[in-house]
Amino acid sequence: MAKAREIPGLEPDMPYALAAARTVEVRAAEVFEHEGDVLDVADIERVHDMRVATRRLRAVLEIYEPCFPRADVKAVLADVKRLADALGERRDPDVQIAALERFEEAVARADAPGVEAFAGRLREEQSAGNTVLAAALADAEAADLRGRLERLAAAAETRAQEDAG
Repeated sequence: MAKAREIPGLEPDMPYALAAARTVEVRAAEVFEHEGDVLDVADIERVHDMRVATRRLRAVLEIYEPCFPRADVKAVLADVKRLADALGERRDPDVQIAALERFEEAVARADAPGVEAFAGRLREEQSAGNTVLAAALADAEAADLRGRLERLAAAAETRAQEDAG
């Protein structure tokens, strides 16, 4: 699992809105750095890492929610949640397939066809999850989720500057 990056310049005595801006910038970048090969079913860890990154992003958006324009943050949160849900739809069969592959190595040869038949159904679910994920990624791109997250961070930074006065 990808470790969360430290937030550069985050200090306990800094203005809350400035902390929000810096944290959202880093957590949003973490989500999108996993996007490249996330649909590759041979590399299931990328899906896992992106899913974990969306959870981290949701958490900081909720923690720092007062620092952002209300309507904007609500809409962004909903989009991040949709992306996380799609990642989950793809991740669940990934985990089951990996466990089944380990199980198949331990069962008697005579039981292998039954295990493989079950794995085939899971691969169909994985494929369907991949289709859902591809659509969610396209929706995030069309809705400019990355740009909206950047604008939320910029709005929080502006707020911090105005509050400092």
